[in-house]
Amino acid sequence: MSRKILVVTHGGRHEAVAGLREAVPELRAAGFEVLLHDHDLAVELGAEKFELDDTKSSLDGAELVMVLGGDGTILRAAEITHGTQVPLLGVNLGHIGFLAESEREDLRDAVRRLADHDYAVEERGVLDVLVQRPGGAEPIHDWALNEATIEKHERTLMIEVSIEVDGRPLSSFGCDGVVMATATGSTAHAFSAGGPVMWPDVDAKLLVPISAHALFARPLVVGPRSEFAVEVTARSGARGVLITDGRRRTELPVGSRVEVRTSSMPLRFARLNQAPFTDRLVSKFSLPVAGWREVADARRAAESR
Repeated sequence: MSRKILVVTHGGRHEAVAGLREAVPELRAAGFEVLLHDHDLAVELGAEKFELDDTKSSLDGAELVMVLGGDGTILRAAEITHGTQVPLLGVNLGHIGFLAESEREDLRDAVRRLADHDYAVEERGVLDVLVQRPGGAEPIHDWALNEATIEKHERTLMIEVSIEVDGRPLSSFGCDGVVMATATGSTAHAFSAGGPVMWPDVDAKLLVPISAHALFARPLVVGPRSEFAVEVTARSGARGVLITDGRRRTELPVGSRVEVRTSSMPLRFARLNQAPFTDRLVSKFSLPVAGWREVADARRAAESR
């Protein structure tokens, strides 16, 4: 009996298509039935087309979703697997590729290990996002693997927001925006905004104000049962916009309220490498693990030989 795998890639990038043309024959040779999310490439490679319906029943029986691309492509694939038990495996063809598990040069080895069931499955926390807008409209439900970011809609104006934690008011200020992130997302937008790096197994959420006009506007880290709420206050001179995982956009008129809590449905990732997160952090950000004195001493020692 063949095992079913869905492959998601960025059809507009040459390196992604080249990786796909290599991966499909390797997966077939390993005994997998291959489905492709990109229909044009499915026709070219003679693979089955993947049709996503509201119930995601087309993922029934799939063992795994392999993603060939960077973090943006992985976030697109997460929209497919969200709410299912199917894990994602990212093969990095982008730049940093923090969410990816394998690199382009390791593609054949990744396929071999999948065929041998030589991988572990890790769960990553997800945010549930509820948007309430003025005027009696129905609440909007969304989610995020990395972050839910409230930003100002007009570039030249700040938005005024009020922050609540667990239903209690905490602070109010003008700012360019607010990032609410998972531990996974702590190395994404929240990191760029000055937030701390959280190890992926930390069961917590993070809130980071962006360019806040306030004396107290520090990053906040709360536990899994705590909830954030951010309102675009009535005195705000500008409306806002909610962006989840850099992919989905919701307009926030003045008076809108965004509530963020930990989801009961985590996303699942296939792991090939059990190396500590510290090693990944050093590798992805090219961190200097040797001080300048050590580097200088090594250089002098080499010159004296």
